[in-house]
Amino acid sequence: MPELRIQNTIPAKVDKKISKNGAINMELTEKAEEILETMWVEIVENDKTPDLTVLKNNADFDVLVENGYISPDTNSLLTEKGKIEGSNCVRRHRLAERLFVDVLNVKSGLVHEASCKLEHILHKGLEDNICILLGHPKKCPHGQSIPPGQCCHKKKRKAETIVMPLAELKTGQSGKIAYIHTHDRQMLQKIMAMGALPGTSVTLLQRFPSYVFQLGQSQFAIDKNIAEQIQLWITN
Repeated sequence: MPELRIQNTIPAKVDKKISKNGAINMELTEKAEEILETMWVEIVENDKTPDLTVLKNNADFDVLVENGYISPDTNSLLTEKGKIEGSNCVRRHRLAERLFVDVLNVKSGLVHEASCKLEHILHKGLEDNICILLGHPKKCPHGQSIPPGQCCHKKKRKAETIVMPLAELKTGQSGKIAYIHTHDRQMLQKIMAMGALPGTSVTLLQRFPSYVFQLGQSQFAIDKNIAEQIQLWITN
């Protein structure tokens, strides 16, 4: 999570777009989003008052105040608008961390830096797509809560957009392999030898005492450990 150490006296460039109803939608700079992200963690998550002296004469901070994200009243540092956007910033950052760790196997030392860069482009529903892909995770790799989004609040999940492990399928349920989530080369080779490749359709036939699934004209029995590594797009 970024720290409040931003020094900038150059006027912040803020992009504004006019919506169909005539309202002005402001696109925040990366530094402005980092300020909201850090303040939200300190104020909402940690129940602390952040030290804002380092942001004196900071152009991005001033823009946030002018546009109603931060209140000039020191007793209420974030407005409701600021809390919502701060929560969204934190959500994008932590979802990016989960994506890099769970799917892309990025080394831990690079996760934070990579997530900081990715979070700033996860707008306009992309973060919800990643959240759905990852199965609506509740914690980031560091154990911190991921603020829920609209996709998490909806009780109905579209089956065609859910990715889950083969081990979580119900008997008779089918899906297409999205990816194999394992860093064990021998296990990966074993799975691939069955023909379980991305895009391949499978159907779970049995859950106990072992997981038995249908792949083409063949049936395979695997243990739970392997079944948890095969991630599927659910189709029924």
